[in-house]
Amino acid sequence: MKDTLLHTVEKDLELVKSAELFAKKKHSGMMRKNGVAYSKHLEDVVNRLKSLGVVDEELLCTGWLQDVIEHTDTSFDDLFEKFGTRIAVLVLSLSKDNSLPKKPREQIYVKQLKEASIDAKLIKLCDISANLSDLKNYDASRSKKLRSVRQIRKYFVVIKNDLIKNTEYPKIITLLESIIQTLKRFDQRIIP
Repeated sequence: MKDTLLHTVEKDLELVKSAELFAKKKHSGMMRKNGVAYSKHLEDVVNRLKSLGVVDEELLCTGWLQDVIEHTDTSFDDLFEKFGTRIAVLVLSLSKDNSLPKKPREQIYVKQLKEASIDAKLIKLCDISANLSDLKNYDASRSKKLRSVRQIRKYFVVIKNDLIKNTEYPKIITLLESIIQTLKRFDQRIIP
């Protein structure tokens, strides 16, 4: 029994490590608007998931992989083959369709987030938190920062009510409150 448990833990760690390496390879050379390597943002998302108490290896993998469909040449089928159905579906539910013009793409993405599973919303919450942290160091005009904050707020409003009801991760409430406070601080700094 002990050997089986150890094997399962090792297998889970291998899956998460595999997702991390895959994401780092796919995002290699990509930088965020704040000048930080894209993989650092993904690491921040995964660390936030862990800080909430997430131990589900498929959710941690999705934290690493959340942007590979949207920002790289990775397809749903690629993820399905390498990581399985649940991870591929979660990543797809967190991905915008870049083949669409901006306005319909955003409308569809907001609807997608609204209908997403609680697991996808949990990952998006950690992504929002990491994005707000990145935004602090984003050297941009007030209007660009304001657009970013508005977009983040739009996604946050769509997912927060379902996450408030989640009792599996009690630390979610603290993260939700922290995001609300951060959004308020951004409003005070950005809007003259």
